[in-house]
Amino acid sequence: MTINAIKILLAAVGTFTIGMLLAPLIISYGKKWELWKKNRKVIALTGGEAVITQQIRSNNPQNESNIIRPGGALIWISVFLVALAFWVFSEFIPFVNKIDFVSRNQTWLIIFGMMIAGILGLIDDLSICGKKFPIIGDRGLSFKWRLLVMFFLSIFVAYWFVVKLGFGEIFIPFFGLIHVGLFIIPIIIFTFIVMSSVSVIDGIDGLSGGLFSVAFASYGLIAVAQSQINIAAFCFAVVGACVAFLWYNIMPAKFYNSETGVLSLSTSLTFIALLTNQLFVLPIIAAPLLSGPVSSFLQIFSKKYLKRKIFTVAPMHHHFQANGFASHTVVMRYWIVSIMCAFVGIILALAGSL
Repeated sequence: MTINAIKILLAAVGTFTIGMLLAPLIISYGKKWELWKKNRKVIALTGGEAVITQQIRSNNPQNESNIIRPGGALIWISVFLVALAFWVFSEFIPFVNKIDFVSRNQTWLIIFGMMIAGILGLIDDLSICGKKFPIIGDRGLSFKWRLLVMFFLSIFVAYWFVVKLGFGEIFIPFFGLIHVGLFIIPIIIFTFIVMSSVSVIDGIDGLSGGLFSVAFASYGLIAVAQSQINIAAFCFAVVGACVAFLWYNIMPAKFYNSETGVLSLSTSLTFIALLTNQLFVLPIIAAPLLSGPVSSFLQIFSKKYLKRKIFTVAPMHHHFQANGFASHTVVMRYWIVSIMCAFVGIILALAGSL
């Protein structure tokens, strides 16, 4: 038990330390290479200009500054460097071998998913910063291409879990494991696609970093309770990196989480939910994160078919801003709701063992 505690502690402290060291470098090189959004227009999911959202951001002087866009790379790079260091040194130092959280049966797949999603998001971010890439152009990865990429990634994941791992059961609180057979394939695909859309939550300084910190800490505790210590260590490694990111992302933000951060975090969180077999509580723990894409979808659906708006503006956090709430108030209350959702999700996940 002592070794497990040390493993989790060092993973979190390690990523926090690396993150704090990398942040000034990212800020420095980000300014040198002008890694901020060149086009100030805010584009809605429908493809048109988001006028109200644009006005909200224009009213905030902070948003007039040149803020570095791909700051979320700090998170997945920190996690990767710490995981790599543990893995390499474990080959030579016996003690490190005991605290290494990189394992084939628990964390390899999560780290792989985080890296792929992070690199994909980074390419998207760089394109918006003025870089030219085939297909992507200078306005970032389109919504259709994003869905297509995540669709193929989710098919690979579904294949891996069903064929390689024999995954066919879902844990339902109070009912235990429920056999769903091949129906697990569309469930995995749908979950990945929905979770890949949470990038719209990265709209206010400090919002996404805080919500992801709570979500990963929740699954970290669940993994500890299920004796999946390597997954727990990975979760708290992400928490450590998120806290380092938040140090520079809370108002006034030095950089944004953006696609590279949010996509890597949402993808790895989905992997964790699958590997812990706690997919059922993911919508509860991640409810504040999902409020962004869900409110945007409802807004689009209502405007198209009901000819009326549900929210003043979507996603929901901008709705609160448009109705007079200060940005820091919205962020703090989202954090509070996130903590309460985490409590509910953890209790339901552990319902069978309490």
